[in-house]
Parts: sequence; structure tokens; C-alpha cells
Amino acid sequence: MFTPVYLDHNATTPVHARVLEAMLPYLGARCGNPSSRHEYGRAALKAIERAREQVAVAAGAHPTEVVFASGGSEANNLFLKGVAAASGKPGIVAVSAVEHASVRAPARQLVRQGWRILELPVDDAGRVTPDGVTTALGERPSLWSVMLANNETGVLQDVANIASQVREAVPGAYFHTDAVQAFGKIPMDFRALNQAGVHALSVAAHKVHGPKGAAALIADKRLDLFPLIAGGGQERGLRSGTENVAAIVGFGAAVEWAAAERETEAWRLTELRARLETGLRAMGAAIFGAAAARLPNTVCFAFADLDGETLVGRLDRAGFAIASGAACSSASPGPSHVLVAMGVPDRLARGAVRVSLGIENTARHIDDFLLALERTLSELKELTALHIQRSRSLSHEIAHLS
Repeated sequence: MFTPVYLDHNATTPVHARVLEAMLPYLGARCGNPSSRHEYGRAALKAIERAREQVAVAAGAHPTEVVFASGGSEANNLFLKGVAAASGKPGIVAVSAVEHASVRAPARQLVRQGWRILELPVDDAGRVTPDGVTTALGERPSLWSVMLANNETGVLQDVANIASQVREAVPGAYFHTDAVQAFGKIPMDFRALNQAGVHALSVAAHKVHGPKGAAALIADKRLDLFPLIAGGGQERGLRSGTENVAAIVGFGAAVEWAAAERETEAWRLTELRARLETGLRAMGAAIFGAAAARLPNTVCFAFADLDGETLVGRLDRAGFAIASGAACSSASPGPSHVLVAMGVPDRLARGAVRVSLGIENTARHIDDFLLALERTLSELKELTALHIQRSRSLSHEIAHLS
């Protein structure tokens, strides 16, 4: 019996066995509230602080710079809205044209408070353009957010270089990077990024084989942030609410494992990606962002005049889980805003699908996927040819009757 193959790791990843093992005690006997003064509470608090250290080490940060949140979206919102609220007056917020919805949406909400959005254009590979940065610097935005790795194409941005330009040209401006997709897949050093001018970055557990419901904003302690959630003062007063202890413990275990395996896994996934792309090119696929540095596990591609949702549905029935565009914005019926920003024609952008590889994927999975894709393309071409033939026959009959 054929076992379904999961090829959607940028959407989420399965929880690693070691991570689940670390979490289980905190879903049972170790049930304490970290704010409680008794032994159960102290044990929970100790577990959280251990996880904070693990996340900090993996990100190249200090534990006091790690603020736990429920997800990458909350971490992104905490930075944008938190800095905006603390600034006391509206200004300009600069975001790249290919940001995740959890950056784009809060930026749009700031407009209601008097802020103005400045969108940084990208080139045909999805990289923020130098001219776009130069033009934006002339407007002197006080708030910036440029993602480290794109969730759809895997394309990497030179965040350190952009941040250093901002620091030099706009003293006092604040710079953030959404590092949710990059964390655990490529080397990351918040200390180096911070020195370049990055004040905060967002990371999440469920992208690195940890549980959903745990993430962090890693922020320079000098950053003045207004909390989104007020209450008991947890997380240095920046994120009140009883902590999700089990998920946070899982987060720590996941990043520790990911850091230890990152180099080996990156090499392996790069090899699988190359195998996949060779097969895709042989079928005539367009691969987006291929000219740029990318995450080792991500391939975004399309076939002209072929609907991406149709392809996803048929491959799902064939036993392969992939995504059309970004999983977090799958409700949007239009083409990907990322591909539109890259100048991809609409007839191609609407067909975009994403394969994102993970630890359980093998060369056999790639070969089986390519065979299934080839069969699917052949079936769709036959259906298209049949539809055209029937349309012509109907037109001929109508013309004859008239």
C-alpha cells in the first residue's frame, strides 16, 4: 500500500520524537503554572528558562532577548504594533513587497493610526532592489521589516546589508526581520545581525519540528515595545498570560536538535532539491527565484496556463501533499502577491505550486513525485484537448443550424 508523501514543510513540520518526549511530562504530572510559588510552579518556570536558553543559543542571542509568543504571526505583530505604539507618533513603515501576511496586515492596520506604508520593490528573483532601498531611505521610514527567507520561494534577503544602510541613513529607525522560515535551515546569528542594525527577529517552533503554539520575538533589550497583551506581566511584561509550558519546552528541544543537524540536513536537502528541479525543468516548468540564494528545501514552480489549485488537488489524490502559494494565505483566490511583485505573468503566477522538503523525505519520494506529476500533466493535457475538440464541434453545429 502506498504511503502518502508529505512535501509541505514550509507550512508546518511533524513534531520530532525527541521533542514529543520532552513535552509529555508537562502535559501530565508536571502541570504547574510558572507563576505559582510552589514546587510545581518552580519546576515549570525552570523548564521555560531552559527552553529560553536553548532558543537563544540556536539564534545567537542572549536568553534575556527571547520573548515567547504563540506564533510567528504574533511575534511579527508584537514588533510592528509594539514599536508603533511606543513611538508616540505616526511615521512611515517600510516593508518588502514579498512579506508574509502577518507583516503586511499589521502594517495596513497602522495606516488607520496615521502611518504610511512604503513598499520595497523586488527584482525578478524576489530580492529587494538596491535602488528601492535607496529611494526608501530618502523617505526616512522609522519602522522597517524585511523577511530573511521567503515562505513561498525560499529566496533569501541580504537583511544585514539593508539594515546597516538603514542604521547609517536613518538614525533611530527600528529594523525587524521575519526569520520564521529561515530559523533552523540556515546559519543565524542575532548578535551579528543586531550589530548590523537589526533590532528584532521572529522565529517559530512548528517550522523546525516543534509544536504549534510556541514562537518568539528575539529583541534587543533596548527596544521600546508596547505589549499587545496586558495582564500578569509575564515575559518581561511584553506578553502577559500563563505560558504554554509544554509547547515552549518542545520549542527548546526542537531548536537544539535542529541546530545540531542543520549542516548535514542542509546538504542533504540541497541534493534532493537539485534532483527535483532537474526533473521539473525536463517537463518545462518555470522555477521561481532559482537565480537567487534560497533555502535548501524550497522549490516554487509553475506550468503556463495550468491552475495551481487543480494541480495540488490531483497530486493530493495521488498521495503527495504540496501547496499552492502560501498555506497561510490559501483563502486568497488571486495569484501570489510574491510572484506578482517579481513580475511573473498572471497566466504563470496562477499556476504556482510549492514543494518544501523535510527530514523524512528521500530520493525515492522525489522520483515518485516526478512520475505522478508527469502523469497528472498528461491527463490534464488530454482533458484540455478534449475540451477544445468539444468546443469546436459545438461551434460547428451552431454555425450549421444558423
